[in-house]
Formats: sequence, C-alpha cells, structure tokens
Amino acid sequence: MKHLKLAGLALAFTAMTAIPSLADKKLPVVASFSVLGDIVSEVGGDRIALTTIVGANGDSHVHQPTPTDAKGLADAAIVFVNGAEFEGWIERLVKASGYKGPIVEATKGIKLLKAEHHDDDEHAKHDDDHKKGDKHAKDEHKSGGEKHAKHDEHEKKTSGEGDHHHGEHDPHAWHDPKRVVTYVANVKEGLCKVDAAGCATYTQRAAAYTKKLMALDADIRKKFGGIAKGKRTIITSHDAFGYFSEAYGITILAPQSLSTESEASASDVAKLIDQIRKDGIKAVFVENVSDPRLIEQIARETDAKVGGKLFPDALSEPSGPAGTYIKMMRHNATLMAGALTGS
Repeated sequence: MKHLKLAGLALAFTAMTAIPSLADKKLPVVASFSVLGDIVSEVGGDRIALTTIVGANGDSHVHQPTPTDAKGLADAAIVFVNGAEFEGWIERLVKASGYKGPIVEATKGIKLLKAEHHDDDEHAKHDDDHKKGDKHAKDEHKSGGEKHAKHDEHEKKTSGEGDHHHGEHDPHAWHDPKRVVTYVANVKEGLCKVDAAGCATYTQRAAAYTKKLMALDADIRKKFGGIAKGKRTIITSHDAFGYFSEAYGITILAPQSLSTESEASASDVAKLIDQIRKDGIKAVFVENVSDPRLIEQIARETDAKVGGKLFPDALSEPSGPAGTYIKMMRHNATLMAGALTGS
C-alpha cells in the first residue's frame, strides 16, 4: 500500500509538471511594423511573444496583408499600431482576421506634424480638369473619359479608397526620440491592461528604456551641434524625416511625399535638382525601403555623392546597422552628420 501511495504521488507530480501553468505562458502580442515591434519588445521583455507584421527592411506603405498576418492577429491578446494613418491596410486585416481585442495606437497623445503634400498643385489641376469635364461630359465619355479616369485614380489614392493614403498628419513620429517616450508609455499602458500581473515589470522596463531614449536624444543633438545652420540640408528619397528635421534643426528634402507609394513629379524633381545645384548640397541618401534609382539619377545630375543608406520606416536585419530602434537612430544621425561635415 505504501508503494502504491508513493507511485500515486509520483504520477500526480509528473502530471503536474507536464502541464505548463498559465503564469508561464507568454502573452501573444502583435506590432504592425519593425520599428514599433522593437519598442514593444523593449517594454514587454520575456513576458510577451511578439509577432511583427511588416518585418525588417519591409515597406509598411505598400504592404499587402497575407493569411499568415490574419492568423497572427486572430491569436493576439493585444495589437499595437503606429496610427496617424500609417498602416492603411490595418482595417482590412483586422476585418479579415476577426480580431476583436484591443488595438493601441502608439502615437496617441503625441503632437503630430501637419502633412505637407507634394502633389497639392497636381491635385488642384485634376480638380480643375474634372470641373471642366463636367461641362463637356459627353465629349469626355466619347474620348474614353481620360481626364475623369486620371482624376478618379488620384482621388482614390488620396481619399482613402485604396489601402494607403496621406492623412492630415505626418505619421513618422518615431524619428523624434522624445516623442517615442509617449510610444513607450502607450505600450506600457496597453500591456498592463491585458496583463495586470506583469504591470510592475512593464513599468520598470518602460522607465529604463525611457532613460535610454533621452540619452539617445542628447547624443544626436551633440552630433549636429557644431554644424552651421546654413549647412544642414540633406536629400533623401521620401518625406519621412520631418520629426527628425524639427527635433535637430536639419533641413531634409525629398522628391517623394510622405508615402513611398507616391510618385515624384517631373517638376518636383527638376526643382530639387535646381536647389541642389544652387545651394551646393552634397548630402544625398538612398533608403532601405525605397527604389534608389531616382536618388542615384539626382546625384548624377548634380555631382552630389550618395552618402549611404538611411533607414526611415523599417529596421535592418538584427545583425545589420539598424537592427534596433536606437541603432537605427544612431546610424541615420551618424550618416547625416558625417555627410554634412565631410567626415
């Protein structure tokens, strides 16, 4: 009987150890893109199992959701997005996945910059053509309605009928570490709501990461501190660095607007080339999420030198120069400052 009792205890112990406790399970968390994913990971630590929809070197502007994305979302306890209309595809993905849980916008509470549309003049022209077309509707339809089709396509891109469009604000707020402090606070708050037992851990990790962000901001300021204000202009592919520009007093020009989905007009490119020649701008950069050919063409026509590759909207692979948010910011700042100083 004694042996039976011992055997029973041993069996019970084996059964208990074979079944992981709920406390040992990691919280399934989804982040929309790699930069945000790294921030979420810094706050969540080992308590979360993170899935990032648009990974390293991926372009969130033109991402097309997959069934795998939908499954990851369906299984999540919480989803983090940038917001400010950065992820134009997210509503479609949420609907497809059937996800009903919390969606946290990391930019909530941040003072966002107004979007500056490069195509305002072109849009106005399409509006004018459209009005004229109303007067001659029959003629337009006979000729194939080309003006209407062109206008409608433009409206689709800018009004939100497509997956991605330019909203009222610039969504690229992560290029200012001080604003990322708010990202961190929003992430911490979201994780605490779905995992109250881990809130103390999330709070401690958020505070530690915030200190790193403030140190990052101070280091970047030092990099540009000795550069004359009239010598702080660089060229890059698309208009993603508005917050960096505001934070550190750098003028950053781009042929494309806020989204890589947009196309630079010939007039915008010509104006940019004229400005580069006039001001003697030498700092020209390609990006990891943009086709480099336009920037390379601009460099050839102006004798400017391509100063390297910036990372505006996505991290590099983990072993690369921008494998984390902090590494990305340091890499971008170092390249820019080096090009401006000639070092």
